[in-house]
Amino acid sequence: MPALLSRFRVDLLLLLVAASWGSTYLVAKELVTPQSVVALLALRMLLAAAVMAAIVAVQRQRITAAELRLGVLLGMVLAAVFVFETFGIAHTSATNAGLIISLTIVFTPLLESAVSGRRLPGRFFIAATIAVVGVALLAGNGVFQVPSLGDVLILIAAVIRAVHVTSMFALSGTRPMNSLHLTTVQLATCAMIFSAVSLFYGDSIPHFLGRLDPGRWALFLYLVLACTVFAFLVQTWAVRRTSPSRVSLLLGTEPIWAAVVGIVVARDAVGLAGYLGIALILAGTAWGRSIEERRRREVIVPEATPVPG
Repeated sequence: MPALLSRFRVDLLLLLVAASWGSTYLVAKELVTPQSVVALLALRMLLAAAVMAAIVAVQRQRITAAELRLGVLLGMVLAAVFVFETFGIAHTSATNAGLIISLTIVFTPLLESAVSGRRLPGRFFIAATIAVVGVALLAGNGVFQVPSLGDVLILIAAVIRAVHVTSMFALSGTRPMNSLHLTTVQLATCAMIFSAVSLFYGDSIPHFLGRLDPGRWALFLYLVLACTVFAFLVQTWAVRRTSPSRVSLLLGTEPIWAAVVGIVVARDAVGLAGYLGIALILAGTAWGRSIEERRRREVIVPEATPVPG
């Protein structure tokens, strides 16, 4: 019974992380405008990096030079993910953003296969095609039309996310790395990049802060503490208490939560074709994930650093 309760607690916390990630798109959409994207990202990364650095300091562990170099490099890629994702959220619905970004699940194995030279099973390409067709249906709501700017930006963010994940496998595979240190350096790198860019583009950080009323402050703190810091810490804690496949399966429910939050809370308008698209995206990405996990069990793969969504 204690083991069952412990497993239930791990699963529940991982589902909370997936739900928080699913809600990220609506929360960001409530906070951001095209002119405030960089200021929002700068503040989010500054606060998140500060909290993570405090945790590292409490543990009294030293970040190595290798972790610093790799963290800065990966942080620059992660900054690109956040830029395209957040600009995309400002120009599309929360539902579309949360579901299109889930295509990272199929883009990552495709990129890894290209880099490693290991062929993917043919059925994986069928799963990927199903997911892409679902995105087309969702974006056009059953009518063939050019995707919106926001949808295209989110799609680019999904591709760069795949590059980020693949880079972590390729660059940290042969060297032991502390995932807490790597994530802290990545967030700090993003914070410095966005803080510098905010001096020249869009709203300044003080101007953005001045527009935050108590309600928006609550949303912003939720975005930083729940969707970033809490999510990473739970992942780090959970992977030591359950299997990587189970962690991946539970966190893979993120697009389901994004769809629920977007449709129920944000009242995003979705027609019958859009719902069919949602079903195809979820089915294609879930099938693709299961195929990739079975393939990955046949290969020794280094542990990846969890990155908040």
